[in-house]
Amino acid sequence: MTTPRFYCPEILARSGIAELPEQAAHHASRVLRLQVGDRVSVFNGRGGEGDARIMGIGKRNVTLEVVDWHAVERESPLQVLLAQAISAGEKMEFTLPKAVELGVGNIQPLASERSVVRLSGERAEKRVAHWQGVVIAACEQSGRNHVPEVAPIRPLLDWLGQQDGPELRLMLSPTAEIRLRDLPKPTGSSILLIGPEGGLSTTEAEAAQRYGFTPVRLGARVLRTETAALAALAAIQTLWGDY
Repeated sequence: MTTPRFYCPEILARSGIAELPEQAAHHASRVLRLQVGDRVSVFNGRGGEGDARIMGIGKRNVTLEVVDWHAVERESPLQVLLAQAISAGEKMEFTLPKAVELGVGNIQPLASERSVVRLSGERAEKRVAHWQGVVIAACEQSGRNHVPEVAPIRPLLDWLGQQDGPELRLMLSPTAEIRLRDLPKPTGSSILLIGPEGGLSTTEAEAAQRYGFTPVRLGARVLRTETAALAALAAIQTLWGDY
């Protein structure tokens, strides 16, 4: 049986007592029905993971004792920022955890001209917090010990004008002539820009190219937005990463 694994940001030392966050405590006690004395694995999102045992279970809390710590890491050698235009329905819920499994470094949700979903204010903050929870759950499942950050939603054109640093900037486009395998291996961090349903508008695509984004294609077929990011990340890991 696989040892249950939980994100516990409270853990600061390699040993000692810690409380699981409320949602993780609920999952441990009510869903998995773990008992006092059961062993679990914990990580704080800053590297490494610990062996722990359950010391106590309350109505809303689970107390752990961390008994050992391991400096194991499972991060990709590539640092890729996924800039994903917000998609509708459950598409973002599908894309984000799979991107985490595929080793993405961080995630930037973008509001684009063709985004069906429009979020602002408190609704946007709540959605980003929810997405961050989805990412944490994906880290628990996949064994990652560093938690990718889901940044606040930004208008795509505003965000484009504030990017500097990454050497490789990629924009998926079904009409592009360049393929991923035509590009050299990046020596630094990368950005992968994915449009929403219907793709980026002409204005957005032209702006992205002005800011250094190279249009690339994945084969001759048009991919849905929830497929495009995952196919591209898998290809990037195969070409230059740890696949």
